[in-house]
Amino acid sequence: MLSKENVILDLEDLGLGVSDFDIVLRNILRPFGMVLITGSMGSGKTTSLYAMVMRLGAERQNALNISTIEDPVEYTMPRVNQVQINPIAGIEFTTGLRALLRQDPDVIMVGEIHDGETAKIAVRSAMVGRLLFSTLPTNGATGTVSRLIDMGIEPFLLASTPSLVIAQRLVRRICVSCRESVAADTSVLKALRARPDFEQMMQILQVQGVLAKGDDPLAGLRLFRGKGCPQCHGSGFRGRLGVFELFEVNDHIRSMIMERQDTSAIRAEAVAGGMKTMFQDGVAKAYFGETTLEEVFRVAV
Repeated sequence: MLSKENVILDLEDLGLGVSDFDIVLRNILRPFGMVLITGSMGSGKTTSLYAMVMRLGAERQNALNISTIEDPVEYTMPRVNQVQINPIAGIEFTTGLRALLRQDPDVIMVGEIHDGETAKIAVRSAMVGRLLFSTLPTNGATGTVSRLIDMGIEPFLLASTPSLVIAQRLVRRICVSCRESVAADTSVLKALRARPDFEQMMQILQVQGVLAKGDDPLAGLRLFRGKGCPQCHGSGFRGRLGVFELFEVNDHIRSMIMERQDTSAIRAEAVAGGMKTMFQDGVAKAYFGETTLEEVFRVAV
């Protein structure tokens, strides 16, 4: 069931870290390009999409012509032209997107890119001076490149259009009314140390100030949990927040796309360039008491 009462349409409330928030804001204020959100069903993609569009309108004093094509229109946004898919009337994503382009909008939001024809029109729209937002059903941020190529997008077109790809999942948020500090579970720490990217993750979290510097940054680590109270009905959790992976496309990544390099090579280059993985973002949120490490292991990859 879709609740329209507790929907988050404020970019600050999605759970983005400070550095991630700056990256998102910088890219949604671009005059053209493509911003994509990936994730599984129910991972909050639509909420993030709406929050970015609403923030963009506010930043530009609602002076932009923003149009959307959705299936269905889940939330009504003021000062935004929203079109709902209606196959009986002949309004599909492809036909609706072509009709929107004739109205010369500044910003276009496509509910989902799920076929090659929609992907081609979306890429061409982003190439001719428009900013396009959409979602794509992939498992990770860097996997978007191979997914779009599989849909028939030529690498030379793909290299010049996406500016930011966001992968996200939802974790349960610890109830603030009964949150308490506890010693980290040894089995969870053992699983954390067993990850192949453990050393790199610790270095990144130390540089960001999340973990203390030392020979063993996990020594004496204390985390948080919800004890259970009437506010959370004894579950220890209340609400959800996002864990994110932001893949910002730079010139080197564009060259790799042109060369048709595989997803693993592109991901390795993005991580080497400073991309924080979804799991690392989740660990940081667990350390700050927003969620638990068990939730991060359950959701993030």
